[in-house]
Amino acid sequence: MQAADLPLIQSVSRPAVHPDGTWAVVSVTRPDLDADATVGQLWRVPLVSTGSTTETSDAPRRLTRGFRDTEPRFSPDGALVAFLRAEPQGAPQLWILPVGGGEAVQVTDRKLGVADFRWSPDGTRLAFLSREPEPGRYGSVEGITSGAEGPRRITSWSWTRNGLGYHRDRPQHVFVVDVPDVAGEPVVQPVATAQGEAEPRPTVPEPRRVSVDDVDHSGIAFTPDGGAIGVIVEREQGAGQPWSGTVRVLPLTGSTGGSSDVLLGTLAPEAIGFGAGGELYVVAQDLGPEGKDFVARNGALYVLSAWADQQPRRLTDPETQGIDGEPLPLADGGALVAVETRGTHQVLRVSDDGVTTQLTSGDVVVSGFGVGGGTLAVAYSDPGSYGDLAVVDLTGAAGGELRRRTDFSAPLRATGVVTPKELIVNGRDGYPVHGWVAVPEGEGPHPTLLMIHGGPFASYRAELFDETQVLVDAGYAVVYSNPRGSAGYGQAHGRAIRHAMGTVDLHDVLDFLDGAVAADGRLDGSRVGVLGGSYGGYLTAWTIAHDHRFAGAIVERGFLDPDVFFGTSDIGSFFGSEYVGETPEQIAGQSPQAVAGQVTTPTLVLHSEQDLRCPLSQAERYYSTLKRHGVETELVVFPGENHELSRSGRPRHRQQRFEIILDWWKRHLPVG
Repeated sequence: MQAADLPLIQSVSRPAVHPDGTWAVVSVTRPDLDADATVGQLWRVPLVSTGSTTETSDAPRRLTRGFRDTEPRFSPDGALVAFLRAEPQGAPQLWILPVGGGEAVQVTDRKLGVADFRWSPDGTRLAFLSREPEPGRYGSVEGITSGAEGPRRITSWSWTRNGLGYHRDRPQHVFVVDVPDVAGEPVVQPVATAQGEAEPRPTVPEPRRVSVDDVDHSGIAFTPDGGAIGVIVEREQGAGQPWSGTVRVLPLTGSTGGSSDVLLGTLAPEAIGFGAGGELYVVAQDLGPEGKDFVARNGALYVLSAWADQQPRRLTDPETQGIDGEPLPLADGGALVAVETRGTHQVLRVSDDGVTTQLTSGDVVVSGFGVGGGTLAVAYSDPGSYGDLAVVDLTGAAGGELRRRTDFSAPLRATGVVTPKELIVNGRDGYPVHGWVAVPEGEGPHPTLLMIHGGPFASYRAELFDETQVLVDAGYAVVYSNPRGSAGYGQAHGRAIRHAMGTVDLHDVLDFLDGAVAADGRLDGSRVGVLGGSYGGYLTAWTIAHDHRFAGAIVERGFLDPDVFFGTSDIGSFFGSEYVGETPEQIAGQSPQAVAGQVTTPTLVLHSEQDLRCPLSQAERYYSTLKRHGVETELVVFPGENHELSRSGRPRHRQQRFEIILDWWKRHLPVG
């Protein structure tokens, strides 16, 4: 795979499974270099083989033809598919499509678009999330540009979000809208008469806002009777506390009474779902009595048999299992969740008494799942696929076998991809470090790159990865692991670097590099480079200040100066204090900026102009310090991009980024 092959990367959304269980709808998106945007449509995928002799009977087919159609969800009766559609340069809006044929019908026309939605149990309404701008901001009043808006008066600990910007003056609210009649007459606009201009007719139904507090809302879910909506409501952030929320149940009719908060104690909810019997399932982290202890805290699944005046009961063990994403309650009780384990994401079925059954297995990364008619469909990636759809036995009787129903990554594989080899290296203190090695064709020895992931409570995964493939195609062996601090290996593994960044994590990545070189003669241990982004940028910068073996380094979107991070990053009010500490000695003892004067390695510093997670000042100070100390260095800044450039930035910028990276290695670590 080369940088020009980016348009062949096709991602598959969470599947919407038809109530009869025979077919599903997914969104398939890809970067488009000509449009310089992510584009995609909805696809219909048969889940049950028809046995027909025709070649196309079981083949997926395109269902819509929008610019970017995403997030499909079936109505309860399966007659309609609701989805989000975005036009070029436009915000996504809610649409519905009759599955029996006919054109899609627009449901919303929100100034700032729609973020998420759910069907009511009776299929007559849709609840959705949308940001509501203050009057005069974000184009809400014609003629008032961003530069002419009034001043923002800030009193909270946090006021921005990476990828969004200011958010408190455009809080995300919950709305409910009636589902329009897809068989009804289309709206026809009247023309002027001799008496004057005609009054325009509304083209979409008027939604009703049901949330009150001007804070962000997320994670919506209807109660089984459709009389109320559960939602996660942002709560006030205290000193040193991470973002968190409260589960609130909002009534939709006067008969259900006022809104009510669910008592969760020290839990920080991340996602919710209601079971058929009224049970409330919550995926949440326990942040401790002060609400600050977020470092490497796994999410766990909790259940409340009735949401009012009940204490949550924990169903999974956060010490060993990391639960994330939205719980999917099942009709016969319990719920499906995703669990992160050793570089994979698996589907876990959890009963109401805490019995767990893992439904998938092996080197798969499940990104979403859906159930209908007793059929479980999963969207997943693996070492040969960037995104596909498969059917899995909902009982677990088949041992986690995935029955593939699509092959969207076939064109990408045709460009040439390498399957990484799994490796475990025992480090200097005997601790096992798990990771992978990807090697180009040929005997070598190949120049070798040590690649370090972000997070730090994240992980590399057993899946087709464009970063690895582009480097391998260029002739580099790539070594990458999940050192202590990573997710998927239990909380103790993740918490090992709390107030100790740059200690055992540094040892782990270097020991894994040495072990990989020793285990495979095709790797040239005398010609090595190091690169990483975010926390990986941190550990790269820390590494080259303490180990001078590397021919070059790339520090991307790095957490480089913990002292300046406070007050500038969107997570600066809490991240550094829990990971690094608060005393000047702790901060200086774990700061790459503080030891930048020790660096001699040629270093490329990559950053995005609108990165609010690791602000541009992190890169500018670090680059300037290297420059002052005579280190060969270069700063590359991508305009208009944020912290997610490498994953979801403009396609042309993503291609240019790869070209800049390969050019740096060509100059400092040439192949052959």
